[in-house]
Amino acid sequence: MADAENPTHLIADMARRARIAARTLAALPTATKAAGLHAGAAALRAAESAILAANARDMTAGAGCGLAAAMLDRLRLDGARVAAMAAGVDAVAALADPVGRTIDRSERPNGLRLARVRVPIGVIGIIYESRPNVTADAAALCVMAGNAAILRGGSEAVHSNRAIHTALVAGFTAAGLPADAVQLVPTTDRAAVGAMLVADGSAGGAIDLIVPRGGKSLVARVQAEARVPVLAHLDGINHVYVDASADAGMARAIVIDAKMRRTGICGAMETLLIDRDFAAPADLVTALRDAGCEVRGDPAEASIGPIVVPATAADWDTEYLDAIASVALVDGVDGAMAHIARHGSHHTDAIVADDAAVAERFLAGVDSAIVLWNASTQFADGGEFGLGAEIGIATGRLHARGPVALEGLTTYKWVGRGTGQVRG
Repeated sequence: MADAENPTHLIADMARRARIAARTLAALPTATKAAGLHAGAAALRAAESAILAANARDMTAGAGCGLAAAMLDRLRLDGARVAAMAAGVDAVAALADPVGRTIDRSERPNGLRLARVRVPIGVIGIIYESRPNVTADAAALCVMAGNAAILRGGSEAVHSNRAIHTALVAGFTAAGLPADAVQLVPTTDRAAVGAMLVADGSAGGAIDLIVPRGGKSLVARVQAEARVPVLAHLDGINHVYVDASADAGMARAIVIDAKMRRTGICGAMETLLIDRDFAAPADLVTALRDAGCEVRGDPAEASIGPIVVPATAADWDTEYLDAIASVALVDGVDGAMAHIARHGSHHTDAIVADDAAVAERFLAGVDSAIVLWNASTQFADGGEFGLGAEIGIATGRLHARGPVALEGLTTYKWVGRGTGQVRG
């Protein structure tokens, strides 16, 4: 066992053991992995009292150190949330297993047959804050995709995470999965995060991918310091563009839902763009205000009404995660796409339009992980996409984009089958 007081040695030892477990997991049939997850879900249900007692300790500590109400709500567990957590693990077990799936195949003129086949990534490190349910979600997704996981939760949820992890491992091992399939970093020392970010194989073990889930400062640190590949998004500066051809009622419903359904999620609309030729821009702004949203924009744009708070240059680049939205009038779809190109974060952007040709230009021209036509940006969610639980939303251009679920936690290898071919 490595020196637990030394974060570098600790993470190196955990990565070494995870690598061994990953080799076992990669070879397991779907039924075995699914049985392990079902056993883990049952263990969560059986450990409900212990999990809730641990969570009560975290809630007391969080309230004592002044955690905001929204953070306390994310941290809080009750019987219904534990049940939902266990149901989520069961749901992952029922998903189609991507491992071993053939992506495509071809045959060369010399008779060599080639195929690309999905395989696990290997060892995945997940660094997250607040929500203890991420412990269960991340563990289930990694295991079902054949990966070993190293989890590092936030200090505010330390007791909850440990109780959830203990239950999961008891269920997994009882069903024959490796004990090191899912490990939880035992220390709250921030240096352990730094050690994970550079665990690229130089210390005797390796983490193949880091997935951060948390606030902007956490994700920014991970992206700045990591020598391990990172799958993440930094901001969700999402736009809804209302075209001149849009149905006014549909536009109003989509705009209100996109902003106000849940203001604190990464799929929330932050900027409303309205075609100058749209008939009733002030109605959209009024609807937002009536729903309790502060609207910021250019007061000189008289057609959006006199109820707009003056916007600053920073507003167009701000992820509010609150009941605040910026609004701008633009010159048609080209103006909307230009604004999004300057200020967007490549997360989720939507157009409301009856004109199909305009909508298709938007869908093709906006370079975001998710683009939507006549639908709320709040659909940016793995469950809504039919992917089951997600590990996060990726906004980069490599490996995976959008909601990352089971398939996003795999890579592929080329498999060639010959009959004695040589290049000569």
